[in-house]
Amino acid sequence: MRLEPNLPSPLSHFDSADLLDALSTGIVVLDAQLCTVYANVAAQDLLDFSLNQGRGRPFGDFCESNGLGALLARSLETGEGFAERELAVTPKAAPREPRILDVTITPTEGGVTGTHLLLELADAAHRQRISRESDLRAHFDSNRMMLRQLAHEIKNPLGGLRGAAQLLDRELLDASLKEYTGVIINEADRLTALVDSMNGPKRPPRKTLVNVHELCEHVRHLLRAEAPAAVAIERDYDPSLPSALLDRDQLVQALLNVARNALQAVGARGAVTLRTRALSNATIAGRKHRVAASLQVQDDGPGVPEELRASIFYPLVTGRTSGTGLGLAVAQDIVMRHGGLIEFSSEPGCTVFTLQLPLEVPP
Repeated sequence: MRLEPNLPSPLSHFDSADLLDALSTGIVVLDAQLCTVYANVAAQDLLDFSLNQGRGRPFGDFCESNGLGALLARSLETGEGFAERELAVTPKAAPREPRILDVTITPTEGGVTGTHLLLELADAAHRQRISRESDLRAHFDSNRMMLRQLAHEIKNPLGGLRGAAQLLDRELLDASLKEYTGVIINEADRLTALVDSMNGPKRPPRKTLVNVHELCEHVRHLLRAEAPAAVAIERDYDPSLPSALLDRDQLVQALLNVARNALQAVGARGAVTLRTRALSNATIAGRKHRVAASLQVQDDGPGVPEELRASIFYPLVTGRTSGTGLGLAVAQDIVMRHGGLIEFSSEPGCTVFTLQLPLEVPP
């Protein structure tokens, strides 16, 4: 009988801590006093603390959350497991940014040491972002179709109105009356141009090799020419961002639309910053891309009004009495045509619009 050699297990060179540290899910073990026994690397990253500092200390010293403490106590008391989706947990370490986590609590018997709680922490922000992007694209596509139908219905009578005004203008002998037909013709032309702009670019992107920073610098010079003297136009560029195949003219228009909004938001005094970052293995609108660009426009204005946040990219939505509500809608359309998406975050003193663009880098 042939004996197989005593081969080592493929996992023999790993210990349990190595395996847990390799997980993207955060793992925390708490004792019966809710003090930290163990936390893997993912959990330490999510909650902004180190295991060396946290071991043996109450879990509540490192994070706070409405409802999490009660769930932990209840699990200890009843011996039941609990799962809570999209729970806001705020690390107590600076900068105290809240995390949206899916939390699973499982009681385990610790032998002579008593009951322990096993916490699984999964970052729900990524799932929320994908869902938000999908909703945004669906709403934007339906709005774009509605606008095209509306534009068609508006342009037909506008054309007839303009033609009638031209015929009338030829028949009038009184120059003072021709002034009124001129007003009709000019306003018909203005409305036609407005309706055309509602549809965004009339052609698909014509991609050439573009230096993204040259594009940003062009927009910065245009902003500098329009900005009041007390408004700073700053830049923060990532030198690792590669050149890529993009439609330069369309993206200048998109970035300029977003940046002009920022310029109007700061008013007579403030700062607008153009920022670029290179992203690896980025997921945009549910698709993963090897290389992507993040083009950010940040301003220190009052922020986006709460009532406009859900609809700010929709056409004809504006917070300014003199605005058309088309700038962001057109910018979003252009970026979507490049396979990207525009997102924003806003609070008083810091509003950031981010153009996420997948980059087609030639070999």
